[in-house]
Amino acid sequence: MDRKRPNSKPEAAKRKRLSSVATAIQLLKCFSEDQVDIGISDLSRRLGVAKSTVHRLAATLVSDGLLEQDRESGKYRLGIALFRLGALVRRRMDISSQGRPFLYALREKTNETVHLAILDGTEIMYVYNLESTQAIRMRSDLGVRKPAYCTAEGQAILAFQPQEVVDEVIAHGLLPRTPQTITDAGKLLKALAAVRQRGCAIEDEESEIGMRGISAPIRNDAGDVVASVGLAGPVTRLSKKSIAAFIPHVIETADLISQRIGYSGVPRTLNKTAS
Repeated sequence: MDRKRPNSKPEAAKRKRLSSVATAIQLLKCFSEDQVDIGISDLSRRLGVAKSTVHRLAATLVSDGLLEQDRESGKYRLGIALFRLGALVRRRMDISSQGRPFLYALREKTNETVHLAILDGTEIMYVYNLESTQAIRMRSDLGVRKPAYCTAEGQAILAFQPQEVVDEVIAHGLLPRTPQTITDAGKLLKALAAVRQRGCAIEDEESEIGMRGISAPIRNDAGDVVASVGLAGPVTRLSKKSIAAFIPHVIETADLISQRIGYSGVPRTLNKTAS
């Protein structure tokens, strides 16, 4: 009896895609301060692949803004999309370094875990974390991602984003992580409106059972919300009374970091209704 041979085409296609990605990365790394413009022939020689392959990869990178092509010489240079990505990394580093002393101060005042998060697509990513010294505590390791719609940090940022950003989050899906997770678009919009009015977001077991949190937005020199300060702890300690007591400290910390990175608007600790 003949046995059916496993279909190797999907695996072969996957390896081919991965190979193309690796080659595209190597192509981008060919550029430097000494050589900002490179032609197809030179790229083909450096990468050791056919000109047709390099041309196809370069065309794809151009369409996504990662490369630009000079119309006269036909040579390629790094695109503006890479600048935007680099600016995101620099912004993350700047906010983390500038905010560190204020995050330490917030942890000292509350003895709960505090962290810093940025929006990355439809998720938040934790870029700084200070754990509570208490035996039972929350933690959010650096680089960990969570959906923006169900976290205090995410809601604190989303509440001040353009509508198309919020629409993208909703279109991506509001999946339940706990029984408390907001899964209705209308309810999420109401929650974000409440964040704007209150000046901070409050999470009550929406992303993790047994955890509550508070988060306030951080603004840059242009007044745009680019990150958020979060405080989180177990529900056994973060009662409604505790949350009410901690809210002014979280908002103040976000305001101080905002001022440190260039925001010159009125602090919300003085004007609680400001958006």
